[in-house]
Amino acid sequence: MAADPSPSLVRLSISIPAELFAELDAMVGERQVANRSQMIAELIRKELAEHSARERPETVLAGTITLIYRADSGRVRHALAQVQLDYIPEIISSQHIFLEDDQSLEVLLVQGTALRLHNLCDALRKLRGVQQTRLVTTTALLPPLSAKERP
Repeated sequence: MAADPSPSLVRLSISIPAELFAELDAMVGERQVANRSQMIAELIRKELAEHSARERPETVLAGTITLIYRADSGRVRHALAQVQLDYIPEIISSQHIFLEDDQSLEVLLVQGTALRLHNLCDALRKLRGVQQTRLVTTTALLPPLSAKERP
């Protein structure tokens, strides 16, 4: 007999202020999420990933680092490349596009320990010309990228 592929569910009953409930319902509608349960599960996953990163810096996470920076000179791109060289094992890939007004958007796909990913994000944030930096992580990991990494 095959195992049920769907995850088991548990019912959770919570009490929240009416105003917060109304805001949650509005967010569910605006984001066109199927229901409140799905929205709450998404919010819990996000908080659990952030908690894991803070409390257990050795936890391996996958995610993205999104950067917006001024591309008016090659200096910024060179500095970004220099920082990224120090984190080659954590950077899986990157995507760069030019935006209006001499700005660039770069997204790095990353995987590594929470500590290394936060250090990478902080190093990029410190560079002159970088205007915004955001790290988004999950505890779900990328599958092995090469045959050598497969169990």
